[in-house]
Order: sequence, then structure tokens, then C-alpha cells
Amino acid sequence: MKVLGYDFKKGFCRLKVESLDDLWVLSQVIDPKDLVKGRTFRKIKLGGSEDRKANVIKKPVTLTIQVEKVDFDKTSLRVSGVIKEGPEDIPHGSYHTIEVEENSIITIEKESWLGFQIEKIKDASSGSESKVLICVMDRDEACFALMKRYGYEYLSEISGRVEKKGVDDKTLKDKEFYGQVIRMLEEYVQRHNISFIVLASPAFWKEDLMKVLEQKNKGLASKVTLATCNSFGKNAINEVLSRPEVKSVLKQERVVRETALVEELFVEVAKNGLAVYGLEQTKNAAEAGAIKTLLVTDRLIYEMREKKEYDKLDYVMRMVDQTKGDVFIISEEHDAGKKFQGLGGIGGILRYKISW
Repeated sequence: MKVLGYDFKKGFCRLKVESLDDLWVLSQVIDPKDLVKGRTFRKIKLGGSEDRKANVIKKPVTLTIQVEKVDFDKTSLRVSGVIKEGPEDIPHGSYHTIEVEENSIITIEKESWLGFQIEKIKDASSGSESKVLICVMDRDEACFALMKRYGYEYLSEISGRVEKKGVDDKTLKDKEFYGQVIRMLEEYVQRHNISFIVLASPAFWKEDLMKVLEQKNKGLASKVTLATCNSFGKNAINEVLSRPEVKSVLKQERVVRETALVEELFVEVAKNGLAVYGLEQTKNAAEAGAIKTLLVTDRLIYEMREKKEYDKLDYVMRMVDQTKGDVFIISEEHDAGKKFQGLGGIGGILRYKISW
């Protein structure tokens, strides 16, 4: 994301979308009642609105809409609402949807920006996000995933022809498969500008591959952190994300950070300690200024917007922001987010225990 201009005190920010991750960030930042200005297409009838046979064309226009609905589906962001500003031939007060895509330039205006929203914009535009590739392998299979702000993107799987243990040409066959894996690692590192590689497997497969990697490509080997898992595929990736050795290297990565926050909340809930959950209890704690860290799932935000009850959630987030608490949006795309959604999708880690 590239910020082209801003004055958060006056309520506006103009930016350019540079990736699908940016769309996920904007889906958490743009709220109902915000004004969003952008280049879009409007269907225009040629020959008059009453002429049923009139041709319909799509005319490029710049519109400002007051947001009523925000939809994000991992590949696109649709912002819908009432037109407030635009060309004279387009009726103000009619509805329109702005499709926000990669390379789109939009301006967001709010009555007031929350601290966590400003931080999300700054973080997305800083370019400081580490690029992390996860590779999970066993004897003759490997899968690859790229960590994203909204969770992870499953990239591919490969299979090799590896002889069973004890067969004479096992070493040769293993090296052929390891060569396949290394070539895939090299390709993804170059394509995605990878900073870290997490290499995980049951048993000793990762160590065997690491020995070959250190001989063939020491630069690539220097990016690798080894981790242990007990399964393969997407289940293994979720398992790897919670491993302590991975957390130590990837502590700045969003999914790992969110998983740690959710785990901390559940520990406090289990011991009846410094935690609240559910909208009503969390609201009461926010009003008391007791919330140190507020967690809200992106799923709950979506549901509250759909039910036209987002004001209730917005009130809680603003109360926490005003009392100098931290607000984190937790993606439901990973296991910790799904687990937290099962608790209601909202909760807080407290500064002190509250007696109800």
C-alpha cells in the first residue's frame, strides 16, 4: 500500500492499493458512514432512461459514496453506498458499488480515525512486513504456503519417487526428491521476495533436506528455520504456526501474533482470570476502562455490518481506543481465529479483574 496523502486529524487518507493483502487491511479500516472516493464505472443508457432498446455503456467516473456495506472475498473489495459527489448527469442519492482492486487509488474520509486503524494503514504502507514461506514435507511429498495478513495462501504440493528405507538406491532417489523441493524453494523465494523459510516435517526428513541445502545453496539455507510437525498439508501448516521455535523467528508476523493473543485470552478465561468475552461483558469492561487488549474477529465485524448493528461494536472499539487500550482484528482464516470466533468473536485481556 502506498499512502499518497493524509491528515488523520482532519479525517482523510488517500492511498494506492498495491496487493491483495492491502484489500484485506482496507476491509477492516473502512466503516459504514465513511466517505470513499474513487474511480469507478457507472452504467449509462444511451437514448434516454425510458427507451428499453437503448444501449447501455459503462462510463468511467469519479464518485464519492457514503459507505453502507463492505464485502471482501480474498480477491476483491466491494464498497457499496449512496452517491454523495459525482458528475452532474449522475443522480446524487442513488446507490453504487466501487470495486477496489490492485492499483486502485481511493480516498477515505472519517469523522474520526481510531488508533488501530491508523496503525494498520502505516503498517501496510511501511514495506517492513517479512515474507515468510512455509514448507512441510515427509518422505516423498512437500507442500508450500505463503503467510499473508489474512492467514496464509496455500501455494502447491509436489510428490517424488523415493524408495523405502533399506533399498540400495534410496540415497539417489532421496536426493532427486530433495532437488525438486530445493528448486521449488528457490523459485518461491525469488518470486515472492521471501525473507524466512519455515521447513517442517515429522521425523528426520527436514534435517536430511537441510544437509543437502547447505551444500547446494548456503544463502537459501540461511533463511531456514526447522520445525517439527506430526501431519502433512494444511493441518500441518496450522500446527507449525503454533510451534515455539517458529514463534521465536516469526514473532512479528501477523498470524503468529494473533495466535499468541488468542492463546493468552483463553489461558485467562480458563483460570477465571484477567479476561472477558462476549459483546455485553466486553462492553461493560470497556466502559470501565479495564481492557488492555481488545480482540475482535473479522467475521464478527462482517456479521454486525450485515445485521446493521455495527454501531454497537464500533462503540466498544472506540471506548478501548479512548482509554489507551490496544485493538486487534483477528482473522478467521487460521485455527486460532476460528477458535476465538467460537467464543463469540470478541473479548478482552484486562488490566485488572472486574467484579460483576
